[in-house]
Amino acid sequence: MTVQLYDSKAQALRDFVPVEPGNVTVYVCGPTVQSGPHIGHLRGALSFDILRRWLAHRFGRVTFVRNVTDIDDKVLANALDGEPWWALAYRMELEFTRAYAAIGILPPTYEPRATASIPQMQELIERLIAAGHAYTAPAGSDAAGDVYFDVRSWPQYGELTRQSLDAMEPAADADPRGKRDPRDFALWKGTKPDEPSSATWESPWGPGRPGWHIECSAMSRRYLGAEFDIHGGGLDLRFPHHENELAQSTAAGDGFARYWMHNGLVTVAGQKMSKSLFNFVLAADALRDRDPLVVRYALAAAHYRSSLDVSDKGFDEAEAAVDRIRTFLQRTVRTLQSGDDLRIDGAVPARFAAAMDDDLGVPQALAVIHETVREGNSALDAGDRDAVVSAFADVAVMTGLLGIDPLDPHWTSTDASAEASALDALVQTMLVQRADARAAKDWAAADSIRDAIAAAGIALEDGPDGTHWSLVGAEPGAPVARETFGSH
Repeated sequence: MTVQLYDSKAQALRDFVPVEPGNVTVYVCGPTVQSGPHIGHLRGALSFDILRRWLAHRFGRVTFVRNVTDIDDKVLANALDGEPWWALAYRMELEFTRAYAAIGILPPTYEPRATASIPQMQELIERLIAAGHAYTAPAGSDAAGDVYFDVRSWPQYGELTRQSLDAMEPAADADPRGKRDPRDFALWKGTKPDEPSSATWESPWGPGRPGWHIECSAMSRRYLGAEFDIHGGGLDLRFPHHENELAQSTAAGDGFARYWMHNGLVTVAGQKMSKSLFNFVLAADALRDRDPLVVRYALAAAHYRSSLDVSDKGFDEAEAAVDRIRTFLQRTVRTLQSGDDLRIDGAVPARFAAAMDDDLGVPQALAVIHETVREGNSALDAGDRDAVVSAFADVAVMTGLLGIDPLDPHWTSTDASAEASALDALVQTMLVQRADARAAKDWAAADSIRDAIAAAGIALEDGPDGTHWSLVGAEPGAPVARETFGSH
């Protein structure tokens, strides 16, 4: 068993070997909570949720850290008089938590807020100053109280993104008048007159607050140690955020991340998702209009490193794929429920495992799932019980590892169950009326009842054990009865 992951720093596939056998350590840059989540945030978090699930399967344990950036220029800029920055940050953090949970993203092992690690950030800055890699802005200048990383003091600067220093744009994260080089970036920002006093902490360089990049370096070290396995985030974070993290942590003497992983970005109907184009798809809108399981499937269907185009067509295709899986699993449960043991033994099919070991080949893994579903349906038609049980077990374990098992209780809410029960009662009444009409050889009445049921978007399946129904279509956002029921 060899897991290979694409290392963005090496720009190549590498065999993955954790620092500590049996405990993989992962740090993922979480959201800056200045506003609510959009579909790109969900795609990024889901990419690393799937990584986490697979590494846990392969190595037994994953210590997974995803931070919350709750103090930042953007957070302060979005705060209003009636809602201070810290209240805005907490409200937005809750929105992210709800959206992540809705699509089945596992909660992190630790989810530190930046504001809870200020002492660790200051300690790291002091180490950089002592090593000659950071300096304070001149006293009496407008930038007084600022501390900057000296990029020219660290020859390896630019190694993550393979850029030369002189080709880089100036850093726009602080007053350039305090910098020795315009590309130097802020580690600590002295208090400014237009910022609230609540966003200020005492420090050896005067009151102020941390720069963005130092936050993740300090939090990853605090929770995972000086060296850990994987650092992840969106492709848009490679520069400058991850480049700066790597420079400041290694310049301070830490081994830092041994592997770097980045998920691809999201486009909408072929265009880059952008506020200026007004084409952002908010997570709340997607989850209101679609089944959360369908959203998860759609966002996972493309390889994590590729761009993902979000469109109604993509969601429709995901819905059809989920329905094929669900229908097979439900059909099997219904057919074999009379004392038959489905024997889910947890064995992972070899082709699925090979796809996942190859840099999380989810598209190939999904192809294995759907091929197994087709084989299972054929076995059901042929009455081959052993083949059905085998296919069911394989599909259950594969979808479970990807977090897309339609029979998982996570995807069945109490409200949906109640709605399904109420709908079943109505349909069962019509099925009894149809059965009575057929017994009386009143074929016109029987056909009329069947047509009325079909017009409501309900499919009937007549079999030796009775008639079963399933809801095969609904308007987006409408309640859907996911179970099937039987009546003789």
